[in-house]
Amino acid sequence: MSQSSRPSLSSRPVVKPSFDPQVQPILPPPVLLHPLPQQALQPDFITQAFSRPISWEVEPIFSDAFHIDPEVRKSMIPAAVFFPLVQRPDGLHVMFTRRATTLSTHAGQISFPGGRIEPEDRDAVAAALRETREEVGIDPSFVHIIGSQPSFMTATGYTMEPVIGLLKPGFSVRPDETEVAEVFEVPLAFLMDPANHRLHQANLPDGRQRLYFSMPWGPYFIWGATAALVRNFYRYLSAAHTVSRV
Repeated sequence: MSQSSRPSLSSRPVVKPSFDPQVQPILPPPVLLHPLPQQALQPDFITQAFSRPISWEVEPIFSDAFHIDPEVRKSMIPAAVFFPLVQRPDGLHVMFTRRATTLSTHAGQISFPGGRIEPEDRDAVAAALRETREEVGIDPSFVHIIGSQPSFMTATGYTMEPVIGLLKPGFSVRPDETEVAEVFEVPLAFLMDPANHRLHQANLPDGRQRLYFSMPWGPYFIWGATAALVRNFYRYLSAAHTVSRV
């Protein structure tokens, strides 16, 4: 988030979730899905998948959150996040941040670098790159943009557009400690295996129910909007792999 648009931490009310996401019941998988093969987890395949239109569907459980009504969108705050892919000796990894515990919203939660699209940002890509530089210190010159995916409407009033990119060798990470407590990576192969996607149902205090995915990795509990974007990335690559076999 741009420094110029941030009020001081002490001036913002702290927003806490109304339930503990880690202890909510886990539902049976809604449909049997298969892990992506190694072929679909390579940078060349992913780059090619985003280079041309393909026929695919967003995660159906969150269809309404991806297919946002134009009138509803007008009342939302446009935002962008960077979905960073990192090449490691054992394959591609995905970089995440753990938010600082002092933040007013989503404190301590797992997220991608990102924030609202400011007036000075040319587009969502520019916003995602700026936020990545501000939050984790990665210069845009070390980012190869691959593409973007549909915006996701969050419960906190944002439309979050994910920008997919590959980090070039030589990048360095310098987290802004006021926003980011930790930067870590998870193997893409783990995230692209639906067996690692847990679907939860939370019963909210107001009587409503909320469905969300989680993807626990060691001490990190990836859930909510971040997990929804990962799940949608799986849906896209799965469709691209199916097309490639035809």
